[in-house]
Amino acid sequence: MSPLNKQQLNRIRDDRKQQIKHAAMKIFARRGFTGTKTSMIALEAGISEGLIYRYFKSKDDLYSELVQELMDEAGKEFESIHLLPGTASEQIGTLTQGMLIESNKYAFMLILRARKEEEIPEKAKQALEQNSANELIDRLVPIFIKGQKAGEFPQGDAREMLSWFFYIINSLIMQDVWGEECGMPDVSFLMRILTK
Repeated sequence: MSPLNKQQLNRIRDDRKQQIKHAAMKIFARRGFTGTKTSMIALEAGISEGLIYRYFKSKDDLYSELVQELMDEAGKEFESIHLLPGTASEQIGTLTQGMLIESNKYAFMLILRARKEEEIPEKAKQALEQNSANELIDRLVPIFIKGQKAGEFPQGDAREMLSWFFYIINSLIMQDVWGEECGMPDVSFLMRILTK
C-alpha cells in the first residue's frame, strides 16, 4: 500500500473537520452552547474527544466558526433571493422551503438558539450582529413590496408581516428543541399566511 500524497491527506483532514462541524452543529442546536460538552460532539461524530482539538483550539473556536459560516451563508441566501426565478411569493416560498428541509434544520436551530443565549463566545456574537435577524428581514422587504404591488400579498406594513411569518417558521424549526413535535406543514400551506 503506497503512502498518501499531500492532496489525499488534505482531503482527509477537510473531511474530518467537516465531520466534526456537522456533529457539533447537531449538538449545539439541541443543547445550546453552554449545554454542550466536547465529549458529546465526539460521541456524535464517532471520534475521540482529543481529535477535536487537532482541528479546533477550543469549544469556543468551533462554535464561533460554525456560527460565522452559517451567518455568512444566510446573508448570501437573503441577499440573492431577488435573483431567484418566479414571482415575489415564489421567491419567498423558495427561501422558506430551504429553511424547512431536513438537511438545514440543525443550522437554523443553532442560529435561532444562539440569538437567545446569553453566554456565547464574543466572535459568535459579532457574527450574529453582522447579520441580525432584522437586517435579514430588511433584505426581503423590497421583494414583499413588489409582491404587494403585483397583488400577491395583502397591503400593510411589509416588515411587520414578514416578521410574523418568519416567527412562525422559526417556531416550527425549534419544535424539536421545545419537545412540541407537531410536524412540518407544506410550504404552500405556510405561504397562504402571506398571500391574498
